[in-house]
Amino acid sequence: MYVRTVEGSGTDPLDCDEDGDPRAPDDEGPAVASLAAGLRERVRAGRALFDRPLTSYYLIGGITALLIMLGLVMVLSTGSVMNLSQGLSPYSDFEHQLLGVLVGVPVMWVAARSSPRLFRAAAYPLLAVAVIGLGLTLIHGVGVSQNTGAARWIQLGSFQFQPSEVAKLALALWGADLLARKEKLGLLADWRHMLVPLLPGTAVLVLLVMAGDDLGTSSILLIIFLALVWIAGTPGRVFGAMLILMGLVMLLLIVTSQYRLARFTDFFDSQNTNPLGANMQAIQGKWALGSGGIFGVGIGAGKAKWNWVPQDTSDFIFAIIGEELGLVGTLCVTALYGGLAFAGLRVARRAPDTFSRLAAAAITAWIVMQAVVNIGAVIGVLPITGVPLPLVSYGLSSVLVTMVALGMLMAFARREPGAREALAARGPDVGSRVLSWVGLGARHADGP
Repeated sequence: MYVRTVEGSGTDPLDCDEDGDPRAPDDEGPAVASLAAGLRERVRAGRALFDRPLTSYYLIGGITALLIMLGLVMVLSTGSVMNLSQGLSPYSDFEHQLLGVLVGVPVMWVAARSSPRLFRAAAYPLLAVAVIGLGLTLIHGVGVSQNTGAARWIQLGSFQFQPSEVAKLALALWGADLLARKEKLGLLADWRHMLVPLLPGTAVLVLLVMAGDDLGTSSILLIIFLALVWIAGTPGRVFGAMLILMGLVMLLLIVTSQYRLARFTDFFDSQNTNPLGANMQAIQGKWALGSGGIFGVGIGAGKAKWNWVPQDTSDFIFAIIGEELGLVGTLCVTALYGGLAFAGLRVARRAPDTFSRLAAAAITAWIVMQAVVNIGAVIGVLPITGVPLPLVSYGLSSVLVTMVALGMLMAFARREPGAREALAARGPDVGSRVLSWVGLGARHADGP
């Protein structure tokens, strides 16, 4: 850099006072250097915090707890209106959701402390339960219809169960176990072994789900399949061809149903602005989001849930979150799912075996992408498909299965490099000792 100096003195005139005498050096340079060093130290400390062995484990557990609590609060806020209009107790939906959480917490706790060997053993039985359950929904008098007339539920006493939720977990575990066994045999060098029988098995599940007219769940099943084959190392050209093929299949399923076609065309119809017409749900949902402002109108004070936004306790609960908690609330919810994506992918990257890596990636893709599809439909960037917001939307089977899947993800996190040592240093808890006595403890090694 060119510096101009006072002739004969070698001093920069900008460093002189009004009389021409050199100024005394100041302390800005060392102060700035000290501040930069402090910032670098904090960045290193933050990285060290996220590099700890049990970071993923605690992130998944903490985010799950926050989403569950948010879901209970929002179901209580939104469901009370519909319950009162139907002559029920205003706490009916909340009690139903709370029961699912109370059942799900111990099951999730057991899953988090179980061995991946147990998950592999449960893959085929879960797949059989999913196929049988989906088949039962198609039998008249057994399957229960709601909303559009699609039979997607089975009545179990006073509760309704949705087998398609089990199908998501079953596909993730079965696909991961199948590909892990093929890798051990050295068969994944040929891409055709990646697709057979995984692709036909996925197709059977999708066809059974579509027989119940559930395009949203079908799309999530395809996302799980794509996550499995991508992590397994499918060549790019084969993966691209499958994306195109699945896109064409989804388009065919849309155009062959008048109900789905109407929803699809309404999404692209910018002239359909009637807030009480066919596009009411999308329009009212965006109005609810916008009316919340920055900080929202307060929990329980929203107006959109008074029969303005259809399915506000399930598919469009994010719109009520936006109205009652504002932009800050929606950003916090989005950040929670982003944190879940970070933790889940970190588990998949650090998993010590192929099955854990594939299953962790599939479960993360399922839950996070389901949240993306739900939020995208509410804010108007994706067509409405009717998938719930994981852990937040009302639904007993959805919250139970999702909690079990996250418990499995926590079990994989406990097997990350260094996690065993960190847990051993902390000492075993009573629950871990009990599980080890009955043979379900995470201390067991994986089988093939």
